[in-house]
Amino acid sequence: MNPGVRQRLREVSERFEEIQHLLADPEVIGNRERFQALSREYGELEPVIRLFEKLNETEQAIDDARGMLEDRDADLKAMASEELETARGERSRLQSQLQKLLLPKDPNDERSIFLEIRAGTGGQEAGLFAGDLLRMYTRYAESRGWQVEILSSHESEAGGFREVIARVAGRGAWSRLKFESGTHRVQRVPVTESQGRIHTSACTVAIMAEPDEIDAIDINPTDLRIDTFRSSGAGGQHVNTTDSAIRITHLPTGIVVECQDERSQHKNKARALSLLSARLLESEVEQQRQRRAADRKLQVGSGDRSERIRTYNFPQGRVTDHRIGLTLYDLDNIIEGELDLVIEPLLEAHQAELLAEMSQ
Repeated sequence: MNPGVRQRLREVSERFEEIQHLLADPEVIGNRERFQALSREYGELEPVIRLFEKLNETEQAIDDARGMLEDRDADLKAMASEELETARGERSRLQSQLQKLLLPKDPNDERSIFLEIRAGTGGQEAGLFAGDLLRMYTRYAESRGWQVEILSSHESEAGGFREVIARVAGRGAWSRLKFESGTHRVQRVPVTESQGRIHTSACTVAIMAEPDEIDAIDINPTDLRIDTFRSSGAGGQHVNTTDSAIRITHLPTGIVVECQDERSQHKNKARALSLLSARLLESEVEQQRQRRAADRKLQVGSGDRSERIRTYNFPQGRVTDHRIGLTLYDLDNIIEGELDLVIEPLLEAHQAELLAEMSQ
């Protein structure tokens, strides 16, 4: 285990002891909010401390086994050698678990998300690809028990979408999909191509964490222009009969959001405001990310939607994630929603980067 992680473990141990003393302090017990906050922190640190204690015990066992190897008794040496091998395996396992527990937590990991897909270069084929991406994410969401709501959509002439915005509601949606932002390319023969030539088209994907009421940005009503219009999507008998769809323009930034999913104008407005808040939060985070980029750049990508992150090559059945150099010849399953094949390696690469930063 590297010195940086060791130092972090010592700091956690000291903080854990400090919290134990504070939780026994009558003054802290009498302060409900502080007591609850310290109790939560205690609960978060306790698993780390218990694993650290087990690691120390295992390292002591390794030292003891090494000492036994010096014994002249052949049976004792054989037993010590076996114990040493077992203890080293246990140490490696405990170190790996501890390192993951020490990684900084993403406060958004448990949140729902807003998913935006926009057709880019490639004309009609890009619109079809946008539809393919929406289906891929929808099927992945369904496999994890999440709900997908289409907030607004603009269909392309040949099918698919020029733009589609959805809300993916479910615990952990951000943690699994946060690395999907960027430019997705597709290489395939379009159905309209008579000579069988492969075309390259692209779509941009943006993933934004849905803010809760506490974190939502305070938006000045005078900065908003709110327009109503008739929904052009699904909705049965209510379509084109009432102006229930909402378009909100944030005048200072020029950001425009729409919601036409609900039949209720009030519900559409609430959802659109939530989406606007998420966009404004994303803008703030992006500015912070750009400032940090002068010091470092995550291998898994900056999250900039202009960054090319993945290519789907249909003739070769290949999916390539350019950020980590991952190539998989399993396109059919991935495009049908088996995204964990790509997501897991991305998460592992991200954890490796965080561990490297921590060791420094």
